[in-house]
Amino acid sequence: MEDTMPARQYKDFFQKYVEAYNRGLKGDLDTELIQSFFTEHFLAAGPDSVETGSNNITFSATLRKAYSFYQKIGTREMHVRNLMVTPIDRFHDMVKVYYRADYTPQGKPIKSIDFDVTYFIQLSEQGPKIFGFVAGDEMQAYRDAGLVS
Repeated sequence: MEDTMPARQYKDFFQKYVEAYNRGLKGDLDTELIQSFFTEHFLAAGPDSVETGSNNITFSATLRKAYSFYQKIGTREMHVRNLMVTPIDRFHDMVKVYYRADYTPQGKPIKSIDFDVTYFIQLSEQGPKIFGFVAGDEMQAYRDAGLVS
């Protein structure tokens, strides 16, 4: 195993992640595939909380609920615009992914929202796995864009 993954391999990793996300938005949600990007246990941090999660049936249910919400507000597609890799040590990296998401709210023109998420990645013989992520205020971004009230 290399000390750290090159940025190109992370681009491939997150492109596959986004492809799975986009298939889920179109109604072909494969929770097992999405769960395969995560370690057995992980951290999720937002502006108001830090939570731990387990990669189990509860996570699968959370994914189903989240995708239902994303579809309801008109999320159409996610794109990786760029990413920045910061090595932590030979087993871990931090990857900041810059996304653009396209939304088509009912009866309104397409809106795009740019945002980023910082992921903490564990490297193993099985490949990279997300063991934590830090996201911004997703709900405020939706309010600002008029997608939710």
